[in-house]
Amino acid sequence: MLNLKLLTASQHAEIGAWIAQARTPEDIMQMPPALWRSLELASVLMGFDADISQAPLLQLDP
Repeated sequence: MLNLKLLTASQHAEIGAWIAQARTPEDIMQMPPALWRSLELASVLMGFDADISQAPLLQLDP
């Protein structure tokens, strides 16, 4: 997200720090609203939800 310029360096650092100190998924969900919105918007712009909701492509090895 940082490399794609969907988050600023500051936002990326703040999100990383928040997640590093969180001990449970519930702790992560308590992220400050402005920071959460930034992460959510970056995820939408990346198409993250679309990627994880698709079935994996299966290939046959020749």
